[in-house]
Amino acid sequence: MNQKLKLEHENIYIQREQDWRNGAIVYQVIVDRFSPSSTIEKKLALYQEPRKLRYWNETPEPGAFHHESRYWTHELDFWGGDLKSVMDRLDYFKELNIDVLYLNPIHESLSNHKYDAKDYQKISIEFGTVDDLRALITALHQQNQKIMLDGVFNHVGVDNPLFINAKNPNSKYHKWFDFNEKYPEGVRLWADVKSLPELNLEHKDVRNYIYQNQDSVIRSYIKEGIDGWRLDVAFDIGYNYLKELTDAAHQEKEDALIVGEIWNYPKKWTQSIDGVMNFTLREIITRTIQQKISPLMANQAISDMILDTGIDQILKSWNIIDNHDVPRLTYQFKDRYDQILAQVMQFFLPGSPNLYYGTELGMEGAGDPYNRAPMRWDLYHDDNDYFNWTKKLIDLHQNERALKIGDYLMIKSEKLIAFERYTDKVSETVIVLINPSYQDVEEDVLVRDSNLMNYSQFDVLLGESDQIEFLAGFLKVSLKKKSFVVIRPKTKADKSYTPYKRI
Repeated sequence: MNQKLKLEHENIYIQREQDWRNGAIVYQVIVDRFSPSSTIEKKLALYQEPRKLRYWNETPEPGAFHHESRYWTHELDFWGGDLKSVMDRLDYFKELNIDVLYLNPIHESLSNHKYDAKDYQKISIEFGTVDDLRALITALHQQNQKIMLDGVFNHVGVDNPLFINAKNPNSKYHKWFDFNEKYPEGVRLWADVKSLPELNLEHKDVRNYIYQNQDSVIRSYIKEGIDGWRLDVAFDIGYNYLKELTDAAHQEKEDALIVGEIWNYPKKWTQSIDGVMNFTLREIITRTIQQKISPLMANQAISDMILDTGIDQILKSWNIIDNHDVPRLTYQFKDRYDQILAQVMQFFLPGSPNLYYGTELGMEGAGDPYNRAPMRWDLYHDDNDYFNWTKKLIDLHQNERALKIGDYLMIKSEKLIAFERYTDKVSETVIVLINPSYQDVEEDVLVRDSNLMNYSQFDVLLGESDQIEFLAGFLKVSLKKKSFVVIRPKTKADKSYTPYKRI
């Protein structure tokens, strides 16, 4: 490599490091469920029928369909959290050492989840005001942390005034929706949910309203100071409109992050959007831990996905294990060792780990609505193993440059999940080896990295191994069942000599 190319290669890592979107730790919060409001007595009038206010220690339960409102009753159960109560937990965000606070939707709507916007330009009154949002944005920025909102721009709520107005064939909003007598409800609905009419994004005025105009929804909130959007059901928006939306957001703020809920293979989608919620990676992780696919296949699948998609797009994508749409980590994996291995992959493979509130405390919960229970602050104490373990994962991800912004190299292995993360500095190289099986494994794996010196010794950063030997590119390692080890080469001289002196 000539000097010019070498400098350009080195600059790649500097550029990645300067872009907050790469390898960021993202913490997800449902505003209603995260922290009890200190002014709940003053807000009681906001939770009248068909809504219902629950006690903080109550667990969500499935409800019945409420025909008058067209909602399920558990969608109208509230616990009373708001933006001010989220702000009361700034010290917690700082202690966790997160980079980004991601809020589930906060737009005005009837439901607790807010995926049914009544008015995009208003904060739902039980959550607070735009001034409360501004205060939260300012406070997080002062802590050198970012904030992202959840954008639901494929559909609106059935009580949205735009939709109500659009029912009139003579209304200028009529073509904002796809009315058709052939549809069961006379209009196209998202997933045929009766309370969620889909926006007709093919209509230019709709696109102008959502993202193109200077005062559009996307741009106006970025102007208020938010740092990006997570787009709900982004796969429904499609490649072309996602590209337009992302470009519009970048025109407003060059480094705004637009991440989409994409359940598809990510390769083509990241040509239209900054990153995806990487559900393909989630499937690789869960199927490997559950031994539905072999480590050999998992290694190749991860490598192919990163190569197909591009490492810079993967670094901006969110590594997800659990969230509001899927069961919590503790429900997916009953075995504590399985939970640990899944999180090792989530935090150390390329990408931005997405931590769902309460997972760091060991909260339990099956699918919706059980996975949306109020935050268990009673579990927040020094003796909580889940919390201490999560802190170790976050700190290692944040402190090891290769784990945050480094490239990925698949390690040739049949029995282990094995990979290397690396930068332009060999001293920053990190190797991760995981044994997902119920048998102890001793294996010779091939590390295709010419910078690693023969007979190299390694520091163990996390986990443990009975044996680590390196010879001519082959790493002999012994791992007990359901265990892992994270290692880094020793590149400094013990006395005077190190083979790494000119590498």
